Amino acid sequence: MGLPMARRVLAAGHELVAWNRSRARLELLERDGAVAAANPAELMERADLVGLCLTSDLAVEEVAFGPHGLFSAGDPAGKVVADFSTGAMEAAVSFAERARALGAAWVDAPVSGGAPAAESGRLIVFAGGEAQAVAALEPLFSAVAARVTHMGPAGSGQTAKLCNQSIVACNMLVIAETLALARKAGVDVERLPEALKGGFADSAPLQIFGPRMAAHGFEPRLGAIDLMIKDVGLVEALAARIGASTPMLGAARELYAAARGSDRIDTSGDISRLIGLFE
Repeated sequence: MGLPMARRVLAAGHELVAWNRSRARLELLERDGAVAAANPAELMERADLVGLCLTSDLAVEEVAFGPHGLFSAGDPAGKVVADFSTGAMEAAVSFAERARALGAAWVDAPVSGGAPAAESGRLIVFAGGEAQAVAALEPLFSAVAARVTHMGPAGSGQTAKLCNQSIVACNMLVIAETLALARKAGVDVERLPEALKGGFADSAPLQIFGPRMAAHGFEPRLGAIDLMIKDVGLVEALAARIGASTPMLGAARELYAAARGSDRIDTSGDISRLIGLFE
């Protein structure tokens, strides 16, 4: 997600200073015109607005607050950070408090729409943080997103994203289950997503992942089962903390656990491989 988002920032005409944990993708951005930073601290010193897109709260904490992290820079006061990663609400609140103590602003800004929306600059952003900080990030948001909704104080963006992921996690399994059922019933499943298009059963995941599941087309990778498993865990942890009932998600968790334990499914690979649970 980070690479196409960074390219959208360049395409919008902004100067981009970039850093990445793996050098290969950073070199791709350099070829596109980005300036490579040696570490996150150097990036923080050179940029006014900073965007992060990482796989977990642990990765975010290391990049932001670890040795040579963003906030090890000489004077981070006045900087504004948008964290596009998906993580726990409590972590987002902690990151915002730690940034505020150093004179900077932190906005949890997880996104929805997947790689296609990242490539086209049409992501949906759920923003949590102070209104002034959200407004300051407008040049960055406008380059990567079709819509930004300020959900409330720090952490509320992540809460909204976890609501999104609860629906998506269940939907992906229903799509896989249904396509496997249809195939066994003799339906031409490669025609099914188009047949359902525009009806009540339609959804973006159906139109994006349905044809891949039907054709067993798992390359190039689109999404990852392991990341969905992580998000299901985050939703269930939130539900347990606030006393919310999530029976549908509980059933989904059991199926994702079965995928992780299967020797037929690569959980680090394309999420379309979930169809293997039902075939």
